[in-house]
Amino acid sequence: MHVLPGSDIASGPVWVEYVTFLKSLPALNAQEESQRMTALRKAYQKAIINPTHHVEQLWKDYENFENSVSRQLEELQWTAWKKLLAFEKGNPQRIDSASSNKRIIFTYEQCLMYLYHYPDIWYDYATWHAKSGSIDAAIKVFQRALKALPDSEMLRYAFAELEESRGAIQAAKKLYEGLLGDGVNTTALAHIQFIRFLRRNEGVEAARKYFLDARKSPNFTYHVYVAYALMAFCLDKDPKLAHNVFEAGLKRFMHEPVYILEYTDFLSRLNDDRNIRALFERALSSLPPEESIEVWKRFTQFEQMYGDLDSMLKVEQRRKEALSRTGEEGASALEGSLQDVVSRYSFMDLWPCSSKDLDHLVRQEWLAKNINKKVDKSALSNGPGIVDKGLSGFPSNSTTPGNVIYPDTSQMVIYDPRQKPGSGISPSAVTSGATAAPNTLSNPTVAMAGGGTTNTFDEILKVTPPALVAFLANLPAVEGPTPNVDIVLSICLQSDIPTGQIGKSVTPSTQMPAGPAPSTSDISGSNRSHPIPSGSSFKPRDRKSQKRKDLDRQDDDETSTVQSQPLPRDAFRIRQMQRARGSTTSQTGSASYGSALSGDLSGSTS
Repeated sequence: MHVLPGSDIASGPVWVEYVTFLKSLPALNAQEESQRMTALRKAYQKAIINPTHHVEQLWKDYENFENSVSRQLEELQWTAWKKLLAFEKGNPQRIDSASSNKRIIFTYEQCLMYLYHYPDIWYDYATWHAKSGSIDAAIKVFQRALKALPDSEMLRYAFAELEESRGAIQAAKKLYEGLLGDGVNTTALAHIQFIRFLRRNEGVEAARKYFLDARKSPNFTYHVYVAYALMAFCLDKDPKLAHNVFEAGLKRFMHEPVYILEYTDFLSRLNDDRNIRALFERALSSLPPEESIEVWKRFTQFEQMYGDLDSMLKVEQRRKEALSRTGEEGASALEGSLQDVVSRYSFMDLWPCSSKDLDHLVRQEWLAKNINKKVDKSALSNGPGIVDKGLSGFPSNSTTPGNVIYPDTSQMVIYDPRQKPGSGISPSAVTSGATAAPNTLSNPTVAMAGGGTTNTFDEILKVTPPALVAFLANLPAVEGPTPNVDIVLSICLQSDIPTGQIGKSVTPSTQMPAGPAPSTSDISGSNRSHPIPSGSSFKPRDRKSQKRKDLDRQDDDETSTVQSQPLPRDAFRIRQMQRARGSTTSQTGSASYGSALSGDLSGSTS
């Protein structure tokens, strides 16, 4: 018997390998990508109809493939159809209303051919008909929508709302009864909405009758009791009936903390403080400690608001004793703290301390509760943002939401100004090329904050003017984040910083950082570039002695010649100096000069 390839029960690995091969094919453009996806889809569809041992794995892979590919395409398609519908509703052609409505209807029908299972498209289509005055057309659209999406409660509620708004009460009631079903799988929300519908249209007695009959339903949760009791209290103005409903529900839902809190809110509206305290005592006696945290919190807040000081302190102590058995802190939870005072004397968003103190107290409370535990370093470094709002009975003043995902701070490096960013190497190990100036650039972060290598730093120092080096030497040490030195130096190098003047006086900023002005023999040397002064020349100097030295130099500069000035780096100024020196030396002798551009000067006067 001949078996076709791929139809054998053991051909599952072949299909898996074939799918993997199709996934590995390169796609250079959008067309090739589309062809590859189409081939993958066809391969999956052929593979899942063959009874192989790997059919379950292939089916799951096919589902993941469709979800990953089709979801993005559907979102783009949904957005494009929404834009087209908005464009047609704007009537850009300025045609008459009848023609415009026909175009809109045509666009909706075309859109539903692609987005057939999107409830928002059906709802928009029906409401557009209703706003246009075509109620019958809107009803037909809702009927089609329920056939396409029979399990959509949203569309059913919207359809019932439309029927009720136009006075078709029986039609709306049938829709609600369709939500109720056989009563076994009816949701609590369906019960609540049907009671409200009966209360609006058939009166109080019809709603009460349904409530009494439906209490035996398995899905008749405490939500229905709370909803009907508040309806009787607020709408029917019957606090006695509401109280009886809450009491009846308390027999079934004493173990639900949320129901207890709703009941206490109702009693607070009645100003019945005696029954409120009795309800708290009954609930706390039956609830386990781990489920009674919110009830204890509400009981404490009630006593803080309406009780005297003695009852307030007793409830707080009882709360601590009860909750101390739920955690590992033991007797430490029984001790009083400043957080209790803050919780006791605060009101709404008014606090007896600043926001900074409040966050600090919350942080300290969290640390105190975890002082005997092995706390994860990453969790500890996240700060008070990870503290639960219910720790101290009052919320944190921080506006950080509780569902924030914090970064992995265990991967962060603690800031150290002596450390080179990104390498973790001490600057003392990488600044060997700049050891000649340890005191001048005493701040290592200034020297290495740019993240560059030592060679780069040395090159920057070589082209840095002496005035700027002297300025850097007087900079204070930086404590904290440092600027990028490469950017700062590049800006300074591009600035117009004076390097020297030809005249009688010279500003101290243009002179060398230390020592006397260079003599003629220094200028006429064979060095082609000015080396960086040694570290001794960059040592900080006393300001008073420096002022006296500057005054002495200024007096000496009155009689100094042009040759005593530092050699400028600009070629134009070098030529000017040559002409000036030529005019002065022609009277006394001859002068021979080297290359003006290279800076080599060798002069002899006679």
